[in-house]
Amino acid sequence: MEEKLPYETRPLQLANGDFVEEFDIPNEDKEIVLEQLYPFTPVPKLNQRMYDIHADKYFVVREFRVTWEHGMNWLVSPYYPECGGTVIDWVEER
Repeated sequence: MEEKLPYETRPLQLANGDFVEEFDIPNEDKEIVLEQLYPFTPVPKLNQRMYDIHADKYFVVREFRVTWEHGMNWLVSPYYPECGGTVIDWVEER
């Protein structure tokens, strides 16, 4: 089990009806959290566009979400509640 991020959470309902905790990360901390949770190198810039392969949609990295599930912090796309795309499903803009 990893350490839970030190931010307030709120319930987030997923497409399957389940609820998870979503962190409320202040804009000024987004870069720090991204650098902490992004599992690959290089870490993208907050203004970079990425593509969520599950949602078949683009987003700007700063729109990422972080959830707390199964004792872990999950870095996910803004479309996570509808499609389930986590950071491993992000690809650079084509």
